[in-house]
Amino acid sequence: MKLRFLGTGTSVGVPQIGCDCPVCTSADPRDRRRRCGAYVSSAEGAFLIDTPPELRLACIEYGIRKVDAVLLTHAHMDHVAAFDDMRRFNTINGEKVPCDPDSPGANGRTFRIIGKPMECYALPETIAQMHTIFPYIGAKGGENGLFRPQMVFVDNTSPFTVAGIRATVLRVEHGFPCCGYLLEEGRSRLGYISDCHVIPDDAVEKLRGVDAMVLNCLRVREHPTHLSMARALEYIERIAPKKAYLIHMCHDFTHRQWLEMLPAGVEPAYDGLELTLPDPG
Repeated sequence: MKLRFLGTGTSVGVPQIGCDCPVCTSADPRDRRRRCGAYVSSAEGAFLIDTPPELRLACIEYGIRKVDAVLLTHAHMDHVAAFDDMRRFNTINGEKVPCDPDSPGANGRTFRIIGKPMECYALPETIAQMHTIFPYIGAKGGENGLFRPQMVFVDNTSPFTVAGIRATVLRVEHGFPCCGYLLEEGRSRLGYISDCHVIPDDAVEKLRGVDAMVLNCLRVREHPTHLSMARALEYIERIAPKKAYLIHMCHDFTHRQWLEMLPAGVEPAYDGLELTLPDPG
């Protein structure tokens, strides 16, 4: 199992619009933080965790051409704004069928592509919110050459398997319906929580001893809906992962400054970083 960070920044991204602070003007590429999302792959397939605003650019930069499913954490726009871009993967995964070149949408071609629907796993509340944000999205897609994302929404309440990876939802408190995930492939275990200010005790227990823990850490100062550094480190100590990576960081500190502040075994993630978990065995 591999996880690539497509974005590691807070909801406004880093650099922020109109900001001249040392982080926003930094020349270190690790200080350029897109909105949070991740690409998880295995020998059996690949899926996205969230569809943040810069998803298209991240997929192009990292050569991502295969997506079989989407796992959503919640319906805040910094995590779902690029959901419409999933229609491109419907097309990539689709099937060529012969057609009359004069038929609507054929544009003179002797074939058209029938997009392949994909599954999107989310909390029931998130599914309802997604239908409100993107009311035109369904499993069928468009007709006569019109592109529409083809999505089958699936309640993620019970554990499920995608791309050979078992996913267990972890409800967390974020002031809004939100979850994280425990991902398991054989003996390899990875936790991913991008947004929260409280992790319930039962979720902590499920995560205990994971190979890698990805956890939000907005800043040093307290925040009502995100973890501060002190609180993030408290949870990491309780979870006791082999390695921890912080995401959803604002522009208070550079990557290098974060590294200097954090204890051994904990580091800030950065856009493009790829984790490879141990052989599942």
